[in-house]
Amino acid sequence: MDEWDLAIIGGGTAGIVAAKTAGRFGARVLLVESARTGGDCLWTGCVPSKSLIAAAHTAHTVRTAARHGVHTSAPQVDDAAVLAYIQEAIARIEPVDSPAAIGANGAQVVTGRAEFTGPSTLRLTGATGERTARFRWALIATGSAPAVPDVPGLADADPLTTETLWDLDALPRRVAVLGGGPVGCELGQALARLGVEVTLAQRADRLLVKEEPEVSALIAERLRAEGVTVLTGVTVERVDGGTLHLAGGDAIVVDRILVAAGRRPRTLGLGLAAAGVRRDERGRVVIDDRMRTSNRRIFAAGDVTGTLPFTHVAGVQGGYAATNALLGLRRRVDYSAVPWVTFTDPEVAHVGATLAEARRRHGDRVQARLLAHEHVDRAVTDGRTDGFTHLVIGPGGRLLGATVVSPRAGESIVELAAAMRRGAKARDVAATVHAYPTYADGPWNATLAQVRGDLAGPLLSRAISGLRGLRRAVHPIRAERQ
Repeated sequence: MDEWDLAIIGGGTAGIVAAKTAGRFGARVLLVESARTGGDCLWTGCVPSKSLIAAAHTAHTVRTAARHGVHTSAPQVDDAAVLAYIQEAIARIEPVDSPAAIGANGAQVVTGRAEFTGPSTLRLTGATGERTARFRWALIATGSAPAVPDVPGLADADPLTTETLWDLDALPRRVAVLGGGPVGCELGQALARLGVEVTLAQRADRLLVKEEPEVSALIAERLRAEGVTVLTGVTVERVDGGTLHLAGGDAIVVDRILVAAGRRPRTLGLGLAAAGVRRDERGRVVIDDRMRTSNRRIFAAGDVTGTLPFTHVAGVQGGYAATNALLGLRRRVDYSAVPWVTFTDPEVAHVGATLAEARRRHGDRVQARLLAHEHVDRAVTDGRTDGFTHLVIGPGGRLLGATVVSPRAGESIVELAAAMRRGAKARDVAATVHAYPTYADGPWNATLAQVRGDLAGPLLSRAISGLRGLRRAVHPIRAERQ
């Protein structure tokens, strides 16, 4: 029977980071992946979607070049070339996540399936047959899969998901996107910019429901301006081929349906019951703040836990889980200052609490500071003044949350996340000199506006007035001698 210090199930971001971390510690590490290492991020998520967005951005830039005084013909989108570009991007990044790269850090990669047969044993099934492995510690990092709603007729319509979209040879002419979250908005906008007729159907009454309401309104307006039909507060009752029948009698006729309605954890066939690993009512593996499951020998990281479904979170969790297991440490992820980005145009970057969440915790001691980017000079020069910065300020001026909507907002949000992590106040960000002109001027100017607002308060105004009077008295204006 094989024996391992750390056995990892799943070769996505969490599993790869854990394997490389543990391998560098000199541990005996086994990583079992049923398909291909790299996970959803490399093959069906971050990399292909952002490559599609890049191609769509280029088409949109050409199409709207006249606003900058540059006149050109309409862009000609070559579907095959766009899809080939996506595969090229995947191929360039893939070696970093390959079995060879993982093995170079001291871990052994096995292609096959793994199933727990007890609290400290696994059954491995692969091309060479079955074998049993015993582990000191294990990590579940199997990720998640697209969830397809249980709508009558939907499965028979062969809907696209983020796993199958990239297998197309050409883009469909008409697409209905089911779901108005980050994935639905990103892909809906990108496909529309590439010439696809897009209808986006969202069950909730607004898009991007985890963001501030101002974000939802802006992105909906932007999508509609670019030709996307945005429907909110609608329910698809049934699907008949390429026709989606909505509650109330309306219908949408399309060539393909793209489902972007959330994800579900991949836990089937893992033998979690045999291992004593508990799941919650949504099928997610339950972990404590050190990534341990109900079996203290087994940890879990990434999307399978349902904590925060982001690649950067999965990587941090995987590294912490390996460190905690092998070295007996108690490292915990600080989720309060984890930023995320929706890669629409403009981008939406967020960290911390929304205004509503902060007020539920702190009541009327919370205030908001919203700065439109009409006077952010970089936005003016680029003709991109449709964004804004929204700060959530708590008791004592502490920064509790922030949202930035602008080109490259994902870069601007990082300093606000860092400030929040160290418990900084708005004035601490304002005291940092920023390069000019940049989109980071938006968050900076918002903090400066907050500081100016604080200075205008009655207590500080009186204190400043008193100091000014004292200085005048000590340093009077003296007449020059003739």
